[in-house]
Amino acid sequence: MPISRYFIAAMDCPTEEQLIRNRLKSVGGIEELQFDLIERILTIRHAQEATAPTESALAELGMHARPLTAENGGTVQVAPVLPRQKIVRLALAGALAASAEAGAWIIEGQTGQHADDALGVITLAVASLLLSGGETARKGWMALRTRTLNINFLMGLAIVGAITIQQWPEAAMASFLFTVAEVIEGLSLERARKAVQGLMEATPETVEVLSECGSFHESKLALVVVGDRVRVRPGQTIPLDGTLTEGISTVNQAAITGESLPLEKIVGDAVFAGTRNTTGTFVFLVSAARGDTTMDRIVATVKEAQQQRAPTQRFIDKFAKIYTPTVVVLALLYAVLPPLFWGASWPGQLHSALVMLVIACPCALVISTPVTIVSGLTAAARLGLLVRGGAFLEEGRRLKVIAFDKTGTLTEGRPAVTDILPLTDRAPSELLHLAASLDAASEHPVAAAIVMHCAQSHACQHLPVEAFEAVIGRGVAGTLEGRRHYVGNHRLTEENQVCGPHVEALLARLESEGKTTVVLTDAQQALAVIGVADTVRSTAAEAVAQLKALGVHTVILTGDGKAAAAQIAQQTGITDVRAELLPEDKLATVSALAQQHGGVGMVGDGINDGPALARAHVGFAMGRTGTGVALEIADVVLLREDLRLIPAFIQLSRAVASTLTQNIAVALGLKLVFLILALLGKTTLWMAVFADVGGSLLVTLNGLRILRMGRTLGFEGSRSSR
Repeated sequence: MPISRYFIAAMDCPTEEQLIRNRLKSVGGIEELQFDLIERILTIRHAQEATAPTESALAELGMHARPLTAENGGTVQVAPVLPRQKIVRLALAGALAASAEAGAWIIEGQTGQHADDALGVITLAVASLLLSGGETARKGWMALRTRTLNINFLMGLAIVGAITIQQWPEAAMASFLFTVAEVIEGLSLERARKAVQGLMEATPETVEVLSECGSFHESKLALVVVGDRVRVRPGQTIPLDGTLTEGISTVNQAAITGESLPLEKIVGDAVFAGTRNTTGTFVFLVSAARGDTTMDRIVATVKEAQQQRAPTQRFIDKFAKIYTPTVVVLALLYAVLPPLFWGASWPGQLHSALVMLVIACPCALVISTPVTIVSGLTAAARLGLLVRGGAFLEEGRRLKVIAFDKTGTLTEGRPAVTDILPLTDRAPSELLHLAASLDAASEHPVAAAIVMHCAQSHACQHLPVEAFEAVIGRGVAGTLEGRRHYVGNHRLTEENQVCGPHVEALLARLESEGKTTVVLTDAQQALAVIGVADTVRSTAAEAVAQLKALGVHTVILTGDGKAAAAQIAQQTGITDVRAELLPEDKLATVSALAQQHGGVGMVGDGINDGPALARAHVGFAMGRTGTGVALEIADVVLLREDLRLIPAFIQLSRAVASTLTQNIAVALGLKLVFLILALLGKTTLWMAVFADVGGSLLVTLNGLRILRMGRTLGFEGSRSSR
């Protein structure tokens, strides 16, 4: 079925969503509706013949839909929420409503008689209603036509009722305050919308591309394809993903990873769209075209997550569907039964019933959850956490256990030299130089670790090697400085008859620590034992300590041997270690942990740990800076491989849950207080509207506070050393 996307400027809260859903039920050929209230985009999967009826139905609702097509780039220019003309109109409506109220009080004080129906008061009130009530009346009528009991219907009913019983000033003030509430809600959601859009800096529309003749020329970003070479100058935003091929620079990657300091980039390093070049000019090879970059995927995933209802939000939506019609029926009975059976005043009872309707409106309750969830998702993205939906954001607070894979999660996932133990009086740096020179021609990971360690520690130039030989399954050999040398395993050392008790002792010690060992020898003796191991991430121990402080138990699940696992556990402070596990064993262990403790999170690389990640209540993937595999498997992706993001996620989840609880308590508490006042006859219609406005504003602002957690939980990410 075809898919159509529409921008609807008037659609920015659950009230409009429900109105559209109810209206489009009668349009045949519609398969699915998806609402992005933050971006105000409606996506419809439908039959071809349903396009015209759908657009016509939306127009009837006053939801003027602008199609998003390739021609307009899938975007439209958004009008300001509060244009100057609306400000003037609202200010005048408020002044007229206040004048009507003041006039009624003055006349009543002078004459002692009810003055709401005085001609001057009515004139002021009607003028105010015409300025502020038109949109409310239109939306209320649409709600009535589509049988949608929303806030617009209730407010329309309340205003009409107030006019019927000649409470003109109250009708005007209620209409004005409700319109102000709508504006405040729109401004609050606009702030959340801008926060989401702020995840990505504006990419340039034109870029410098290398032409076939070898010179750079300006090209539109949309025309750049994978394989092109693009030049970026200092201060420019990197337009696409790619790999550096020329130059050196530092890049601010905060938009992608949340790291506060720029990272050095050299040839071979990856660069990402939406990040900013800060120093040198460089050229990169494009690896992802527009629409398919890491940033595009991040923003798309955040938007998809916003469309998914969190558990609390689903509960509130269901509650409101039952609550609203129930309240309408009760208000109707309250208006009718006392005058019929107990002689109560019809106007007075109807007025109290209208006040009850306004007070009982679930607007604050309904709006509080999506604003809070969106704020939480955006704060997470600012930290460097990509959360796949509000359900997982809420689930984080229930985690009691975090299970870590070892290799590539707690560790860097690549071997590094940990020990150089001389067996002669020669300096360790000299022995490392010999070993690195021999290993430079080898492709073995251990050999690469030795060569890298030499380059990082001593910036050494390799010695010339003659008669190089790869001894399969054992190591390498070659002539250095006129003498035959070997770098190999225990077996090669024994075969060359240069192994002895002193060598055996060092090998046994390092191997007991879970390290891989090689021996540097010449034809006569062993010169040094070198230990190589996967190194622990710099943030692992701190992250484990933070989790323990939060009351979360930590465990290692690894397929590696017990000695290697124990060594990593000792360095990270984890006491619960499960080693030599197959993928199915990890799955069974996660299931057992869930039964024993409750909520379990699993942290892995997103491939071998797939079954365990899927079984966990929340699966965390080490993002490899947002790879497709991690984005597919995990519930939460760590966009920078900083394990401290996991306790930060749990703190954020707990803050979101606390805020949701506060909002629900405030919304229901205010309603209860004013409902009691209404039953006692101590409140007016406009006071009820004011209470509803205040409640909506309080819960919205409280939800937006979560945005700040992207900063208060922020920290400098771990830096990769070169």
